[in-house]
Amino acid sequence: MTPIRYHIRHDTLYRYDSPVGESRQMLRLTPRELPGQHCVSHRIEVRPEPLRAEDFTDGFGNLVRSMHFERDHDTLFVRSESWIELNPKPLPALSESPAWNTVRDQLAYRAGRTLSAAELEAVGFQFESAHVRVKHDFADYAAADFAPGVPLLLAVERLMQRIFRDFTFDPEATDISTPVTKVLETRRGVCQDFAHLMLSCLRSMGLAARYVSGYILTRPPPGKPRLIGADATHAWVSVYCPGLGWIDFDPTNAVMPALEHVTIGWGRDFNDVSPLRGVILGGGGHEPEIAVTMVPEEEFETLYTDADDPVANLLQVLD
Repeated sequence: MTPIRYHIRHDTLYRYDSPVGESRQMLRLTPRELPGQHCVSHRIEVRPEPLRAEDFTDGFGNLVRSMHFERDHDTLFVRSESWIELNPKPLPALSESPAWNTVRDQLAYRAGRTLSAAELEAVGFQFESAHVRVKHDFADYAAADFAPGVPLLLAVERLMQRIFRDFTFDPEATDISTPVTKVLETRRGVCQDFAHLMLSCLRSMGLAARYVSGYILTRPPPGKPRLIGADATHAWVSVYCPGLGWIDFDPTNAVMPALEHVTIGWGRDFNDVSPLRGVILGGGGHEPEIAVTMVPEEEFETLYTDADDPVANLLQVLD
């Protein structure tokens, strides 16, 4: 199979009720370089331009841009634009992975035991975080798929499939502040919720799992054109498996990510990989307007030539 290229455009616009006198923002919008994923090109456009900007790598290896604004502004526009190349890679044989309880015991703390570098990285993703809970309720939900001796990746795949069957995608049911315990109770939510739920289940079983942020290729309904700005960021999970490393699972779509998922970064939960986060002085009330478009290379020219681009029209107003 040949590599597949995608163009990704991620626009964020804040309109403030009153001028912002000073602002500091952190962007996590740069795709990672990974086996099977190559960032061919990437640029970030910001209006107004920040007084200072600095690029660095955070503790999880994600690329971050820090920006400082000191002049009054009543809008903030950020555009991230990337060309990404994905290469086919074989998926692991799920049934040949080590037993899940063996992996749990291998990662468990024992006095005097020295961890390998891979294990040391993994154990940081075993604990509670802002949006992930370690509780009996989550272990009880996961237990049906984790009988002793079941291969780790096979058990995780079964859990992913069950979450897909049991939970309903409902963008009106939750927001970023909704506790994951509420998601377990109502069985409704969006990709962030399902990722946090699956992480809670896996960590409650004593396993190491991390939150992955990125994009997924979506398809318009039959007979309908692809629309600019109609996509969104996506979230899934990655599980540590000795000998194989980190293996991705997408509970929202019940698939193991391959050639239609693009990774931006990972962390303990959403808080570690929020695309744009900051503090402002002034501004009043504000909610971001977000438009994401992920398009295969062969559709790129046609999409941006023929389609109405609402963001371009908006930028004309800002100019």
